[in-house]
Amino acid sequence: MPKPVVATPQKQDLSAQPAAKTSPMMAQYGEIKAAHPDVLLFYRMGDFYELFFEDAEQAAAALNIVLTKRGRHLGEDIPMCGVPVERADDYLARLIAKGFKVAVCEQVEDPAEARKRGGKSVVKRAVVRLVTPGTLTEEALLNPRRSNCLVAVVPSVLPGGSHKSGLDDGLFGLAAVDISTGTFQVMEVVRPFLGAELARIEPAEIIAPDALCQSSLFAQAGAGAVVTPLGSRLDDEASAERRITNFYGLATLDGLAAFTRAEKLAAAAALFYVERTQCGVRPALATPGRLARAAHMEIDAATRANLELTQTLAGRREGSLADVIDKTVTAAGGRLLSERLVAPLTDPQAIGARLATLDFLIEETRLADDLQSILKTAPDLARALSRIGLGRGGPRDLASLRDGFSAAQRIGEKLDAVEVLPRELTEAAKACLAIDPALVKDLRAVLADNVPLHRRDGNFIRPGYDDELDQQRALRDESRQVIAALQARYCELAETRQLKVKHNNFLGFFLELPQAQGEKLLHPPFDKIFNHRQTMADAMRFSTAELAELEAKISGAAEAALARENDIFDRLAANILEQGETIREGAAGLARIDVALALALLARRNSWTRPRIDSSLAFEVEAGRHPVVEMALKAQGKPFIANRCGLTALPDQQMAGEAGRIAVVTGPNMGGKSTYLRQNALIAILAQMGSYVPAAKAHIGIVDRLFSRVGAADDLARGRSTFMVEMVETAAILNQASPHSFVILDEIGRGTATFDGLAIAVAVVEHLHEVNRARTLFATHFGEVTALAKRLPRLLNLTVRVVEGKSDLVFLHEIVEGTADHSHGIQVAKLAGLPKPVIARAKHLLTELEKGERRAQAERLVADLPLFAGIDAPDTANEELPPARALIEALDALDPDQLSPREAMEALYRLKTLRAQEA
Repeated sequence: MPKPVVATPQKQDLSAQPAAKTSPMMAQYGEIKAAHPDVLLFYRMGDFYELFFEDAEQAAAALNIVLTKRGRHLGEDIPMCGVPVERADDYLARLIAKGFKVAVCEQVEDPAEARKRGGKSVVKRAVVRLVTPGTLTEEALLNPRRSNCLVAVVPSVLPGGSHKSGLDDGLFGLAAVDISTGTFQVMEVVRPFLGAELARIEPAEIIAPDALCQSSLFAQAGAGAVVTPLGSRLDDEASAERRITNFYGLATLDGLAAFTRAEKLAAAAALFYVERTQCGVRPALATPGRLARAAHMEIDAATRANLELTQTLAGRREGSLADVIDKTVTAAGGRLLSERLVAPLTDPQAIGARLATLDFLIEETRLADDLQSILKTAPDLARALSRIGLGRGGPRDLASLRDGFSAAQRIGEKLDAVEVLPRELTEAAKACLAIDPALVKDLRAVLADNVPLHRRDGNFIRPGYDDELDQQRALRDESRQVIAALQARYCELAETRQLKVKHNNFLGFFLELPQAQGEKLLHPPFDKIFNHRQTMADAMRFSTAELAELEAKISGAAEAALARENDIFDRLAANILEQGETIREGAAGLARIDVALALALLARRNSWTRPRIDSSLAFEVEAGRHPVVEMALKAQGKPFIANRCGLTALPDQQMAGEAGRIAVVTGPNMGGKSTYLRQNALIAILAQMGSYVPAAKAHIGIVDRLFSRVGAADDLARGRSTFMVEMVETAAILNQASPHSFVILDEIGRGTATFDGLAIAVAVVEHLHEVNRARTLFATHFGEVTALAKRLPRLLNLTVRVVEGKSDLVFLHEIVEGTADHSHGIQVAKLAGLPKPVIARAKHLLTELEKGERRAQAERLVADLPLFAGIDAPDTANEELPPARALIEALDALDPDQLSPREAMEALYRLKTLRAQEA
């Protein structure tokens, strides 16, 4: 798993020098760059964003573009590269993906105004926005089906006023903002659970105090996120409250949720960063909502990765659970489905409400199909609204809102016509119908059928809507006919068909043609007609006296027409933003309907069933299937073998207190143990997110926390071997799991020596049984562990059925009660293609080892040892060791890697003697 990227200031050599040696433009650049040293500066020059010095070197390498030079600075050439303004989004996406941040510096005055101040005056420029991974809004830079969150993590404040370092178990405030949709949530969390919350959110960027950024706190939980230091100064509680109330124009926070101190600090930090990156433009954020951690199932980062909820271990969405169950038809619906998947509910009543919606839609198939057809026409309302609010919206965002409002109206009317609806659909329909119909009518009347992406392109207002605009367009369009004729005449004069008449705000009207053809215009007789203006990498630009005269005549009409269109755009945008909250709620209603329709369709097509959800400790699944594996097999025309899972402890088995059962699953590799473990975890997740499940029947008592230890992975960057990672994750489970948790463990102890691993596996099972008392699936190749069933009343032995032929194994993938009589490891190795001499030698060695009855001895040892709870340390160093302690020390003194089979057997007998002394 990749480590988070920590933003560090770039070294930029812009030393001061005498003004006479610095051009006005480079002086301006140096001043702006000095204010933004830790980001790449996109410095607007005409139709390009230029980068200089080290910025240019880094960008050229990252973007694989040509690094050139411009003038000299302190006796050295100035490195330079640039990207076209029209393609800036593409280059920004690539830079952001590589962990860079970009300051966009625009020309904030007309070049004509600069010329009035004198020949050497430069156009005024200013940074209008900082582009960071957590503050993206452009459609081209965002994944439409994934939220793009900025998360602020701030430790609570000690009584003395200093901030906690974040390296203890103190409280943290966590604020998650997605400015692309306007969502804003805060919560309070203690450090042991911080990683799970960050893994749930999957932030694009994390901001935190410097001390936290330098710690290992975000090493795994924030994997893939850029980590940005906030600086040493943070708001105190009173200042945080003022920042929040000022942002929303409130007199007090009393009308919002009852935020804790840590939550206020985190919310204020997030708002500070948003305001800083947006350079004074305030996004239309919803007021922060407080999220209770107990409201959803806790799933740590390792478990999410192992279960491949939203992406596979290879980092791809294809093959993940989200990919298989996502039948939504809108981007917002896809985002909401993923959010529900990674945060299953823990309230049976709320889950029941979602399931009731699916019940209705599964029965009303015609209505469901009609609703989904309408939803397919609904664009992404939330993100279009956000861009309008930030002043980055274009005509297509207005068109998206127009089409989205229309879809919301039609869906609301269809649902409103149904006499009895589930509560979720009733609320969603109400939100859809709340959008002002007059606004929809206005957008339809104003906008043309086909609109451009950018406002600067014009022609997005419908002809006939505004008389003044129509008049200006008529003047402009007549001039265009003249330009077209002029272009044809210049093509003849230049003897090329590749000459084009173009226009931009920097040069006005100009002629552009490829460099090869442009070179000859520099020489007689062409140079008397064509005046050279600009040379680029692959083109040359020219002007003529006739073209300049024509420009003066037509520029007024074109500018007036565009200005009128922009005035109409601004009016529409203002009307839309006045209803921003209503629109945001309508968009959320459409997303909820889309998710419900998708899950109903999924259940109907794949014969999934409604689970029974309550607050008990039940876990009963009949004929359960793995949703991802089943779909993959179905695509190959193969069936999936369904299996039962029963982990509900009988009343007489629970003894004093609540408890579930532990199932020890044995059997050969490739038999299906890991699939069985994962499928039951996924069934619990699906059930609690409010979905039907791939089973004939399911009764799930609410799972508060889901744990898994599956697969092998190292963390070499943090000095952890595969076995160390395994033990760290196992320790987290044993220290946190409760009777209401669900635990799946696969091959605990296999990463070390045989007897060490067996001892650890046995001790872990005993701890889960006696202390955690959680519902557990424990897959192992240590067959000796199954002997624990003789003295652990809630332990159940399961095995994978196989049929051993003369030369091959047949995997039935069926889980039944019992234990595996053989591991079949050599047969599996044979199937993998190990050389025949290796297989023959392994069979011989196995026969010799089995003669010593090593397994039988180990099984008797496991069955006879007392539970770990009965092993006490001596009170003082001088006391004689009790037999149990002596037994432990004897075990510790053994080095299994150095023992021959005979020595190992003798050691077992010595341990048996110590056990007899204890008895």
